[in-house]
Amino acid sequence: MPIKVSYFLMVLIWSTTPLGIVWSSETVSPTLAVLMRMLVGLFLGGLIVAITNIRVPWSKNACLLYFYSSIGIFGGMLLSYMAAKTVPSGIISLMFGLAPILSGLLAQQLLNEPKFSPIKLASLACALIGLYFVSYNQVQNSQTQGLGLLYVFMAVCFFSLSGVMIKRVQIAIHPMATTFGALVFVTPLFFMAWWLLDGELHIDSWSAKSLWAIGYLGIFGSLIGALAYFHVLQNLNASTVSLTTLITPSFALGLGALLNNESLSKELIIGAVIILISLGVFQFGDKFFKRNKLNIKG
Repeated sequence: MPIKVSYFLMVLIWSTTPLGIVWSSETVSPTLAVLMRMLVGLFLGGLIVAITNIRVPWSKNACLLYFYSSIGIFGGMLLSYMAAKTVPSGIISLMFGLAPILSGLLAQQLLNEPKFSPIKLASLACALIGLYFVSYNQVQNSQTQGLGLLYVFMAVCFFSLSGVMIKRVQIAIHPMATTFGALVFVTPLFFMAWWLLDGELHIDSWSAKSLWAIGYLGIFGSLIGALAYFHVLQNLNASTVSLTTLITPSFALGLGALLNNESLSKELIIGAVIILISLGVFQFGDKFFKRNKLNIKG
């Protein structure tokens, strides 16, 4: 598959995933919706692995990789689905855009990466200001929506922690094998979460829209999106990949407003702009100022 196609698919799927989560949870309980999504992904992943004879290793290192991957899938997805009942899809995407900053903070502690430069620290401060504007209306409206925002923030923390921990595992595995192995690890956890937190089906109340959304997320979100991401990661530099954190929240906000009648308040728009600018400066600010310094000296 051409790299341009993979990148396009990754942006498209990441932009539509938050709306899919909201729709799938409208008539199906959040814990059951995410469990059904994972079952679809696991079944199709198993078929692909069997048909294409992709080797799925089960060594100690491989299992460690699957486990670290499952931290982000389980914590990130379960909490996102629980938040989707009260938090609009655009805000979910916007808060997940903060993952590179949280990953950077965690990497300092877990991977001994360099501390943030003054530019990155200033970007972090601005992003927090933007987050305040984004969450202002949500918290003002009800305590339930405030709790939903907390769920999303915790989901981003799990997602970021998972990404950092994966870097600690030195092993080369086919992207499809990594995806399938992680699904094998995490699907039983989602079953236990559904059994303990809900445990009921209520099939009569399910709508076609929720079922289509679950199917879409199972096929595209859990499988094709992961494969596209790994393909892009292997063939493009980190700066290009990180651009998705600037692109997808903008699309997700627009799709939420257009397709799900999600309101775009003045505070939300201001906060979104501040966060996206902060993310841009965080990702590319150091290189930009370093290049300008060299040009001035030259």
